[in-house]
Amino acid sequence: MEAKNQEDISFNISKKLPLKIYIAYGLGHILNDVCAAMWFSYLLVYFHMVLGFDNGQAGILLLVGQVADAIATPFVGYNSDKDHDWWIYKFGKRKIWYFMGTFLVIFTFPFIFSPCIGCSQSLKIYQMIYYSFFITLFQFGWASVQIAHMSLIPEITSNKHQRTKLASVRNGATVVASVLVYLLAWSILDISGGSKNKVGPDYTEKFQHIVWSVMSFGIVCSIIFYIFIKEPEVRKEGNQEHDSPNLSLSDLFLNINLYLVGAVYMSSRLFINLTQVFISLYLTESLDMNASSIALVPLAMYIASFIASFPVGPITKIAGSKITYILGAILGLLGCLWVNFGQGDDFRTYFIFVVSVLLGSASSIVLITSLDITTVLIGSKTNRGAFIYGIMSFADKLSNGIAVEVIQDIHNDENVEYYRNVLTYVCGGALVLGSLAVLVVNSKKKKKISEYVESTESQTNSITTIS
Repeated sequence: MEAKNQEDISFNISKKLPLKIYIAYGLGHILNDVCAAMWFSYLLVYFHMVLGFDNGQAGILLLVGQVADAIATPFVGYNSDKDHDWWIYKFGKRKIWYFMGTFLVIFTFPFIFSPCIGCSQSLKIYQMIYYSFFITLFQFGWASVQIAHMSLIPEITSNKHQRTKLASVRNGATVVASVLVYLLAWSILDISGGSKNKVGPDYTEKFQHIVWSVMSFGIVCSIIFYIFIKEPEVRKEGNQEHDSPNLSLSDLFLNINLYLVGAVYMSSRLFINLTQVFISLYLTESLDMNASSIALVPLAMYIASFIASFPVGPITKIAGSKITYILGAILGLLGCLWVNFGQGDDFRTYFIFVVSVLLGSASSIVLITSLDITTVLIGSKTNRGAFIYGIMSFADKLSNGIAVEVIQDIHNDENVEYYRNVLTYVCGGALVLGSLAVLVVNSKKKKKISEYVESTESQTNSITTIS
């Protein structure tokens, strides 16, 4: 027992966490991050333009993944919190889910960006069954890693400043991971194939090179995390229940703000994810740009998103979440409108990057402020905090999957302006919906939500680690 206490000393809240803990924790979600960047940015491009699936079939496969992720998230969260046999506690009730999830991600994701083994000449319906199997397992593994990694923050330390630093390190690692994906995509798709090439069936090996390159880096990061992050022994804090508001399920579901906050969060995620999903198809089909553009433009969006995240906190303190959210929505709407009217060589060469800055900045602002609004509903120590996040996550992932499938299913290949209209009206409409919802939820916040709130700061630190 003494040795165990020595091993876990870095997690004592009265001690300063060593630098290696921050670094190891930040590396722990990189495998998930690189896979997510590939999933949202290149899945539809790969299945439609490389493997030859029609738009509706590619949309169905993305929907399968989003539904699987939506179901897995609350399932993993619920079972991760449950009491388990002694051997699981010895292993670590969070880290056992992390280990299982990492295993599933490693052994399923490469199959998604590879030709159908033994069935590449079969009917598309059989290939869809094949890919759906690997996509479902991958999404379950991804959700397991996500939930386990997030839930370790309060396990590592209960010091709010240390939690903030852990969250910041993870966010920085997410930026590094996503930028790595886009840089590799730009390098492989542009240099190896020629800057004027268009994505087509001969790009199969190029996408496999990208996947294995970024996954190799992610696997090394996961091993470092697993070695250096020691999950503390399970301990109960006697005053925790007394400090936490006891929110019943009936009270929760009768609270109108649950649905209003859900609309804000869901609309924000719709704008962010649909922009990320369809920007590549817009570049290749509507603007007829070369292969390198599907790496450079998303890269510019992500860098702009990262830079824009820094002033959000100070602006929110001065103006409040409502005004800050609407400011971000205005930037996003300007970007959507510019997409609608953007034409010509100058737009494709220069102004598309200005549009990417507007869309990327808006993504960061509306995401951070929507998370702030969500944490007001959750509070820091409610007995339903994880469940409320599960509801938000379920609605977010399911709505995104359905939206992508509907958009892809009604697409007419002859309409080259289709994805321009998607970015303009669907993504812009999501921002309008989120703005309307945020106005209403803020006007009712003091009356409804504050009944269940004790403090929002530490929960914000936990939730903002979720990408």
